[in-house]
Amino acid sequence: MATPADGIIERSRGLSQVSLADAVGQVIDHPTPCRTKWYDETPHSYFRMVKRVGEVLEDTAIRPAAWPVRLWIVEPLGETGNWGQRYYPYRLLSHRIRVVEETDAWQALGTRGCDVLDAIDHQLPQLAPRWAADWDADPVTMGRRRETWRLSGDGDTTSGMKAESLADDAARARRESAAQWWIRRLAADAADRALAGRGASAAAAHYASARAAGLALAVQHQDRFDAYVLGALRGVGLDSPASALAV
Repeated sequence: MATPADGIIERSRGLSQVSLADAVGQVIDHPTPCRTKWYDETPHSYFRMVKRVGEVLEDTAIRPAAWPVRLWIVEPLGETGNWGQRYYPYRLLSHRIRVVEETDAWQALGTRGCDVLDAIDHQLPQLAPRWAADWDADPVTMGRRRETWRLSGDGDTTSGMKAESLADDAARARRESAAQWWIRRLAADAADRALAGRGASAAAAHYASARAAGLALAVQHQDRFDAYVLGALRGVGLDSPASALAV
């Protein structure tokens, strides 16, 4: 289970608040359990858990601005359920849990979450301003290059659209869809912070945010694709020599 930094389950906030941080090693009974299982009679009608950590940030009501989150290993007790085995086989719902321990939050971003965070924290602050400057230096040419990248790629990489579709498929197959959604948002937000006060145009800021998300996805899927796909995610064909940086 994931919580914001204070350890309180976000969906319980403003109701009967539940703090996982205060209950490590303890059993917690849901304070206001739903009478009909497993319906949302309130925003917090049962405990929501996952068996695949890459989906732990799904449906938590936590927003990316709250990162870093805290991640908890919990054990469901008593009757469990989900919203349907076909679409949610990784979900567990219950009215009673044991909070076992806190674990590393980077795991919520997938198997390479630690590397993703490193790229977001240490590469994007330098790269985003360069990407924005490339755009604002020649918006017409950069717009054409981006459209070519998006639709057809080049001899060395597939198209941007195809690479993003493959990344979505891979995340879904490995139960990292929630992780990937957060990775995109965290990367785009990092780019926005790097551009604050620099006078970049709105179009340049949008371009830099999209490039940031693509680079972060390339790190997430580094072990799953070859250079033909990873290069498209990174947008290597869009870089001027000065702003190219290997991941």
